[in-house]
Amino acid sequence: MSPAIAIAGTVLVLLVVWILLELRTGRPDGTFRKVHPFRLMMFHIMPTRNESVVYFDYAVRAEKLEAWLEKVHAHDVHITHATVAAVNIGLAENPRMNQFVMGRRMYDRKGRWITFSMKRKKLDKQAKLSAVKLQMKDGETLGGLVERINSNIIVERSGDKTAADKEFDLFKLLPRPLLMRAPALLRWLDHYNLLPGFFIEGDGMYTSVFIANLGSLQMGAGYHHLYEWGTCPLFLMFGQTETRPVVDGDRCVPGRVLPVRFSYDERIDDGLTARDGIRSVVRVLEDPERWLGLPDADGNWSRPMWPHPEGMGPGDA
Repeated sequence: MSPAIAIAGTVLVLLVVWILLELRTGRPDGTFRKVHPFRLMMFHIMPTRNESVVYFDYAVRAEKLEAWLEKVHAHDVHITHATVAAVNIGLAENPRMNQFVMGRRMYDRKGRWITFSMKRKKLDKQAKLSAVKLQMKDGETLGGLVERINSNIIVERSGDKTAADKEFDLFKLLPRPLLMRAPALLRWLDHYNLLPGFFIEGDGMYTSVFIANLGSLQMGAGYHHLYEWGTCPLFLMFGQTETRPVVDGDRCVPGRVLPVRFSYDERIDDGLTARDGIRSVVRVLEDPERWLGLPDADGNWSRPMWPHPEGMGPGDA
């Protein structure tokens, strides 16, 4: 066989492989969805999340939230549980917020996943940051969610090596030249939907939303970037609850406020959907007793977070 024929054959094979890769739309964490040509153009004009990010901030009135937290404190319920529960309801009511862009295509995410960050040891500057990723369940009560969150926090703070720790240790073994190229290889596999499902499920950045509570560090909420790694299109930062001037009718009075800032990949949907998602989260936090309930005398939570018995829908106030 002549060199020219061998080269032509190789080029033809590579072309066929490239076409097959480009046609591949199935992936373990999402279902491909066709979009309007205008939105499709956005994927090509703004191919990365951080050139597509929009920032929103909101001051949540926190008087009812603080009163509710006092009532449920004895049941080991804290602000982290409230924020995760509120975001869960926001995603459930507004499923178009639970989409992501990968390989310049839109996907409906399979399941609602929430990741939140925490220090391995409270207020320890040397402690490692850890991310807990949980799948949300329809019909689950707040008590069930609290139990799952707390059990994961116990594991993260136990000192034992987690799956993420073992993954990081493996990366540390790679020599620097390989370590520099490994993320690029993984991104290439992800772009063409070749990344294994077990890798996606175990990575906290392949999630519907990432939550960071800086109030636990006595800090305000910052405007956070979106990570290019993974598929997370939403980042929420909660600050420390504080007293601020608020408008009450025609008066300006002192009020308790929980600051929250949203970072949002506008490629997944328009501003109306973002507004509805923010309203849903804020509504739950401003009246958690109504939307999350209270435990009974025996400490049991009987009412599911979602679907809610009052039947609220997207954008309802």
